[in-house]
Formats: sequence, structure tokens, C-alpha cells
Amino acid sequence: MTKNKIQVDQKGKLKCSIEYTLSVIGGKWKPVILWHLGEDGTQRYNQLKKLMPGITHKMLSQQLKELEQEGLINRKQYNQIPPKVEYSITEKGYTVKPILQMMHKWGEENW
Repeated sequence: MTKNKIQVDQKGKLKCSIEYTLSVIGGKWKPVILWHLGEDGTQRYNQLKKLMPGITHKMLSQQLKELEQEGLINRKQYNQIPPKVEYSITEKGYTVKPILQMMHKWGEENW
């Protein structure tokens, strides 16, 4: 087992690889968004919204923006009327898939 490297930030707060991972993909919706994009392929905004009925417009927009900033998803905008935007998972995003698969398996076994 690899030892977790503990780092301290400028404010003296402990930082570790698990904290970093959770800051990037943690929360209620980011793993679900990544799962759908990884399993179902490219999706438009409304398609994602339908796959996650409990998410608000504001939350979905925010989570998509954060995942894009982290380089886990791509956002492709088509300049047409009506506007069309598609989201897809990146190569970096696919590296999270084994984690999500383990979470999925654990959830199915322990639900």
C-alpha cells in the first residue's frame, strides 16, 4: 500500500491526495455527471438534466463549469439558433472511471 503524502498549505491546513481527489470529483453531482458522460457518451445540457431529475439548473451549470475547468469534460458550443452545447468526457475524465465503477459496484451491493 502506498503511503499518503501529507502536505501543508500556506494556512497550515493539511492537504493530501484524497482531499485533492474529493475537491475535484466530490459532491453529490460531479460523479453522476462523469458517470453518464463516460457510460452514455456525449450529452446535451437538457439530456443531462433529464438523467438527474433532482438537480437544479444552477447546480448543473456550476458542476459542469467546474468539471470543465478541471479538464475532466469538454464543452462544445455550436454557433447556431437555437444555441446548441454538447458535453463529453475527456481522456483525463476517463481516468476517473475505475473509481466510479467501484463506487457503482459498492452501491449496488450495499443498497
